[in-house]
Amino acid sequence: MDNETIEAGKKVAITSYILGVGVFIAMSMNSEDKNKFASFHIRQGLGITITFVSLGLIVSNFDSLLISFPMWIFIYALWFYGIFTAIKGQTKPIPLLGIYFQKWLKNIS
Repeated sequence: MDNETIEAGKKVAITSYILGVGVFIAMSMNSEDKNKFASFHIRQGLGITITFVSLGLIVSNFDSLLISFPMWIFIYALWFYGIFTAIKGQTKPIPLLGIYFQKWLKNIS
């Protein structure tokens, strides 16, 4: 990807990591002029949001700090990694799940 594409999509890419609402805002920002860099990070951000909600639903059944604390650490680690790669202008998938998010959410721009 060239620098122009990265710089044009950086604001949208960073917005996509605001859990929940940010993904949908970024999707609407990227709806007219499809930017490959922004689309990559929208898929990553949406994947993190889906993972957060899914794990939250499972972990909420246990009501234990020993179970919920590692989930929060895991989500924060994925979130920090994703947002810092967007700030740096890189398209590295997040660890463990990023490749799958790109495959599963390939129709999301």
